[in-house]
Amino acid sequence: MAIDGVSGRTSYIGSGILNLRSQLETLTEQLATGRKSTTYADLGAGRSLTIGIRAQLSNYQAYADTAVNVNTRINVANLALERLNAINSTVKGAAVSAGSTLDNTGQTAGQKTALLNFYDTVDMLNAQSGDRYLFGGRSTDNPPVEAADKLLNGDGAGVAGLKQLINERREADVGAAPNWGRVIVSTPASATAVQIGEDFAANPYAVPPVGPSPFGLKLSAIATTITGAVITQPTETPPTVPPAAPNPEAMSIDLVGGNPTDGQNVSFTFDLPDGTRETITLTASTATPVPVNGFAIDQGDPLAVPPVAPDPVKTATNMKAALTEAVKQLANGPLAAASAIQAGADLFSQPPLRVAGTAPFTAATAQVAGTANDTVIWYTGENPTSPGDTARGSAVAKIDDNITVQYGARANEQALRTLLQNVAVFAAVTTNITDVNASGKIAGLNQRLAQNLAVIPGTQTIQNIQADFAGAQASIKTTTDRQTQSKSISQTLLDSIEGINNDEVATKILALQTALQASYQTTSQLYQMSLVKFL
Repeated sequence: MAIDGVSGRTSYIGSGILNLRSQLETLTEQLATGRKSTTYADLGAGRSLTIGIRAQLSNYQAYADTAVNVNTRINVANLALERLNAINSTVKGAAVSAGSTLDNTGQTAGQKTALLNFYDTVDMLNAQSGDRYLFGGRSTDNPPVEAADKLLNGDGAGVAGLKQLINERREADVGAAPNWGRVIVSTPASATAVQIGEDFAANPYAVPPVGPSPFGLKLSAIATTITGAVITQPTETPPTVPPAAPNPEAMSIDLVGGNPTDGQNVSFTFDLPDGTRETITLTASTATPVPVNGFAIDQGDPLAVPPVAPDPVKTATNMKAALTEAVKQLANGPLAAASAIQAGADLFSQPPLRVAGTAPFTAATAQVAGTANDTVIWYTGENPTSPGDTARGSAVAKIDDNITVQYGARANEQALRTLLQNVAVFAAVTTNITDVNASGKIAGLNQRLAQNLAVIPGTQTIQNIQADFAGAQASIKTTTDRQTQSKSISQTLLDSIEGINNDEVATKILALQTALQASYQTTSQLYQMSLVKFL
């Protein structure tokens, strides 16, 4: 009879040992990783749910990263806006409180303050977060605002800056003697009348030529308290028939009813280039010397033989002389200030506008668009492509599957452009300290800048932009908080599918180790069995 070896009959024991070792290795790996398996295949029916949860968790992390980046950019932009708010208050305060005392450079202390703040304003509008410029709309890789020095002074190679545009516009608006303010004070057909009319030629750059020109004082209205006087409101003089180019307007007063009495007056109101108005009021007087803004009433000579009666013609002549002087002061004072304000608006428009023609510009009648070859282009960022293309919409971030926030900004938004434009004008204007009209010019400039930098109902403010950013950040916070809670719930569910109970696994490992040890001992004894030992 044949006797088989032990190994052949006990192979099933080896297989059992290998199975126990495999289970032990699996449990040991689970205890080390904290997970049931390193592959989805071993998760059974939960594998599909696990894949979906992991994708969701990955999205939550991507959205969280986006939220951090967007919040960082908005925070940097808000810091810039806070500084711009402070600049607005500082420069407005300087304009309100500044006097008319000029230093050796022809500027006031308030203008010096504005110059420093102008450089700071340009820096704020060129703010960056990382390598991204924040106030250029979708154009994020280049500064959206031209360098401050170039904006003021040009490049010295034929490209004009703000200071040159202010000087050119001043010549065109203020004009020269005797037609200060581009108006003409004259005596019309009636010797007792005084007329003031606009001085302009038809615009030769238009086809067909049209008027009026955009420069100088524009007649608005005339009013009087003088008894018997006849006034003529601004009207085309003489009238023309379209399509002929219109003639200049004129307005007048005629003392046809005789001399005025003391204190009676006549007021001439003008529209200025920046949209403001100024009124010259001349008061009739018998005082000697004649008070400021007064004109002498001719009293004749009652002691002459025969007596000379008061003459309205001479009174009208006195009124004409007083009006001529008042217009000169208005032109070289408030009009010069208004002209500087408008020159700023011309440069900061798109495209910029220049006085047409060549120097001197005292007889200029039209404007032409500036180009990059001859005029500083202040804003080089992205411009809106349609009425619905808002500044905020120029930067959009997706912070959830169905939620986006808009946080873009453009330096040419109304609030930002208005601040930059007015601070630039305040910093750019210079006045000759020997100019007898300097105080009027500076006073007019201060007044206009204070008004322009004040909050105007119905117009955008820097606070409006900040409110938009605050809304975006509030949306981000709400969404992020919800995602954090959802992430916690999803992670708990994922752990319940993929995770293990450490105590349970440890207990199984101990049981397997005991069973494996017993199997090793039994197998060892069986392999040591022989016929001799058996017998």
